[in-house]
Amino acid sequence: MTRTIGVISGKGGVGKTTIVANLGAALAHRFKKDVTIVDCNLTASHLSLLLGMHYHPVTLNHVLRREKHINEAIYDHPSGMKIIPASLQLKDLIKTDISKLNRRLKKLKGKTEIIFLDSSPGLGKEAVAAIKASDEILFVTKPDIMSVSDVIRGKEFIGKIKKEPMGIVLNMVTRGGHELTQKEVEIMTELPVIAIIPHDKNVLKSLAKKIPVVLHKPRSSASKELRKLAGFIIGEKEIGFWDKLIRFLKT
Repeated sequence: MTRTIGVISGKGGVGKTTIVANLGAALAHRFKKDVTIVDCNLTASHLSLLLGMHYHPVTLNHVLRREKHINEAIYDHPSGMKIIPASLQLKDLIKTDISKLNRRLKKLKGKTEIIFLDSSPGLGKEAVAAIKASDEILFVTKPDIMSVSDVIRGKEFIGKIKKEPMGIVLNMVTRGGHELTQKEVEIMTELPVIAIIPHDKNVLKSLAKKIPVVLHKPRSSASKELRKLAGFIIGEKEIGFWDKLIRFLKT
């Protein structure tokens, strides 16, 4: 059975696309899952750029216009995950109807284990289409009052259309006194915080290298938490070095 997880945020700049890329890479590379990530942010398509994909002749735009089959828009990443990029060209926005997203994605059902939809921020047409095409919703936010208040609006919206909230990922956390705490976020949103990703300079370095941080700097603090989040999503705990050693000695 294919799970479709919409990754959304109330505002831009909270690291949503980075989370999607790293979850896809971690699940494919570390947990050996069949994962497809989809760039649903047609007007600001950054997912492929983040992964160093500058040339992709067939995109989600072509699929939405019924010019190409969705299988033709799938590209392999070295991590093992698959990517469906959106076009980087302005002209490809013409006659591209994002409301057809759910219908087109049904062609992937049963062909991949997990689909992550990288939504546009807010609750505009593109974000709503991604939410409606999802089975579960993962919120990404920074621990500040403005970002978290947008999660509250997002939760209210998905409740009206009966979508299942998975929880909140607090991203770029510095543990500074100016930030909301996990408890405060959970009280405000009435949603569980399922991951806290620390502010880590290695993430910025990985973005410059166009390699997910879980691959570029696997021992970094952000990478460790991202892998924990990936394991949580599929209900598996990451096996560490000592666990592997104990298993080896037992056998």
